[in-house]
Amino acid sequence: MDQSELHQWEERCIQDQPPQCTAACPLHVDVRGFIGRIQAGRWAEAVHILRKTMPLPDLLGRICDAPCETRCIRSQCGDAIRIGALERACVRSHPSPLSAPAMPARNKAVAVVGTGLSSLTAVWDLIRKGYAITLMEPGPQPGAELVQQHRALLSPGLVQGQIDGLKTLGVQLQVNVSIDHEDFPGDLLKTFQAVYIGLDSVQPAAVWPPESRRVEARLQQTGMAGIFAGGTPPSAVWQAAQGRWAATTIDRFLQKVSLTAGREKEGPLDSRLFTSLKGVAQAPAVVMTNPAAGYSIEEAKREADRCLQCQCLECVKSCAYLETFGAYPRKYAREIYNNASLVMGARTANKLINSCSLCGLCETVCPEDFAMQDLCLQARQAMVQKGKMPPSAHEFALLDMEFSRSERFSLARSAPGTDRCRYALFPGCQLCAADPDKIKPLYEHLRSVQQGDVGLILGCCGAPAHWAGRQSLYREVCDALTRQWQDMGRPHLIAACSTCYQMFRQNLPEIAVQSVWPILAHSPLPSAAGNGFSSPVAVHDPCTTRHEPHIQNAVRHILDRLGIAYEELSPGGEKTECCGFGGLMSNAAPDLAMEVVRRRSRLSSHDYLTYCAMCRDSMAAVDKRTLHLLDLLFSSAAPADPAGRKRTGWSRRRDNRSRLKNGLLAEVWNEAPAAGTGHQPFELHIPPEVGDVLESRRILVEDLQQVIQHAEAGGRRLRHVESRHFKAAWRSGHVTFWVEYAPLGDGYEIYNAYAHRMEVSFP
Repeated sequence: MDQSELHQWEERCIQDQPPQCTAACPLHVDVRGFIGRIQAGRWAEAVHILRKTMPLPDLLGRICDAPCETRCIRSQCGDAIRIGALERACVRSHPSPLSAPAMPARNKAVAVVGTGLSSLTAVWDLIRKGYAITLMEPGPQPGAELVQQHRALLSPGLVQGQIDGLKTLGVQLQVNVSIDHEDFPGDLLKTFQAVYIGLDSVQPAAVWPPESRRVEARLQQTGMAGIFAGGTPPSAVWQAAQGRWAATTIDRFLQKVSLTAGREKEGPLDSRLFTSLKGVAQAPAVVMTNPAAGYSIEEAKREADRCLQCQCLECVKSCAYLETFGAYPRKYAREIYNNASLVMGARTANKLINSCSLCGLCETVCPEDFAMQDLCLQARQAMVQKGKMPPSAHEFALLDMEFSRSERFSLARSAPGTDRCRYALFPGCQLCAADPDKIKPLYEHLRSVQQGDVGLILGCCGAPAHWAGRQSLYREVCDALTRQWQDMGRPHLIAACSTCYQMFRQNLPEIAVQSVWPILAHSPLPSAAGNGFSSPVAVHDPCTTRHEPHIQNAVRHILDRLGIAYEELSPGGEKTECCGFGGLMSNAAPDLAMEVVRRRSRLSSHDYLTYCAMCRDSMAAVDKRTLHLLDLLFSSAAPADPAGRKRTGWSRRRDNRSRLKNGLLAEVWNEAPAAGTGHQPFELHIPPEVGDVLESRRILVEDLQQVIQHAEAGGRRLRHVESRHFKAAWRSGHVTFWVEYAPLGDGYEIYNAYAHRMEVSFP
């Protein structure tokens, strides 16, 4: 990803867009921030936030006419927040003296004519930029016009106090300045390098040069070089804004730099920020007990509490993964870019990149279609290509994929007695691993539905390689599958796994593929389907059916035909959530994957029903009673309590696949079983608590057998004097496995095992 691509990603995320109130404000006051502090009762901090963007808040905070309220989102569910009234309550309760940071003197002087709000704003901004300011009042009393305009809200003493505060910062004040002559304001340029005329308190004399009365909007420059003016709108905040814009222009004019560069966002803006109003109740504005006095502290707090604190975060609210890393996609895009740009040092975003389930929920709920899954997958692919992907991130899943592609499981056969077929069932590796007893009944039923012309392909669709960013390996898997498909006569594939369905549909368009569920939904059901089951269920849709309503509807049609009542989970359908297996999340971030599935499992007290083997096993791993739809269709092959079936362990998943292949070869095609595992078989005794440790560490029985086999054959083992247990190690691929064991009968008792990636050398 280059800088241009990064900016495109960042621009798509709208979380950093300003709320509508701030966007509508000519000064871009941080309304959300200051109201949020009032909500928390932190009034001094609220004033501090106002001071950051609001010039002279003790003045403007009292008289601001709040155009921000016209765009307040809260008005769609009640009244707009009374932002102007909250500003008044804030500055009245916590007045603060004027102070400005000491800036280096620029040795340039500016004259500001008039003491209206625009002039005082220009003075405030210019003095903070280091300019010497002379404030000129045509009348005898500075600020008199400002008091007259806002006499209900401003007292002469308050305005005079603000002007006195500017004087303490170095502003020189002149009163009774004569302005009604034709050489004014040109004469001022003989003494000053720039002049600002506040039109909200000074009326240009008719004898002034005509060009001095022409004002260019936003830049506030007149037709006379060095003369600037502003303050014409009858709006206090707009008068202040024009004074501020003039100060910026004067500063640039005196520094001889561009007057316009980088100023596109001055003034009111459009904002793309989306704020959901789902669940927001109608609420009117808080009524003031004394309108003349304004909100009391308690009333202001209640009014502030109506503020929605507008932000988007739709994706973060929907996704535990995005929430876990404490930010949002715009920031994540920058982190991922920086991670890829590192030459030396820790790549701290690796965990972020590899933990995404790639399910696409973020894109579905995002108003701007930000696809975090695409960003993460591209990052994985780039890291693999550059040799920067840690092998630990996805290795276990890739090794499991290789097992599924090996002779121990892989199989491609046309219907018995044929060498070509019109259809072929592709059940997927994880369904075969988790519930192999359903595959033969499903295959036989499809043959009865399709007049026997159905073959079978056992293997892996390559999803782990695709998810891991291993593009060359994934292409290798696709090529092998394509050759099998061609050798079988290019049949229509029937996918029993929605992940496999998506992999074929999206990446192998030449292979026609359909989901098994619509076929079953519109065919005669197995004779024993649904026998003895009547409890209502809650339907969990796999995330890979998010944009496949025909599959989701087919499942519900099957339940209707079986007479089984069901509840829809919310979120569900298009917004269904991942079970934590997709995208290899459970490999890279197992704790996060468990939290994801726990959160999903708590949505209903009913038993769940799903039609994805990994969704079922993920739910079972957190003790959520869950059925696979095949449990209902082929109830004779289901256990007595299919919803209570425990998650199938990693070692058993391999054994199941090998057993399934051999059983199908023998029972359907009358062929000899496949080759053995390649290591010396012997019995292992593994206590349940040790088995749980092995599962959490993803250590297979095969790994234990290999360690013990090599230790016993070569004598490379350690023995504990007291326990008399042996400890031995064996390195396989990138991993060194350690096993603590002792002989027991014809086999061995396992006490503990762990793995690491260090290489251990024996003397």
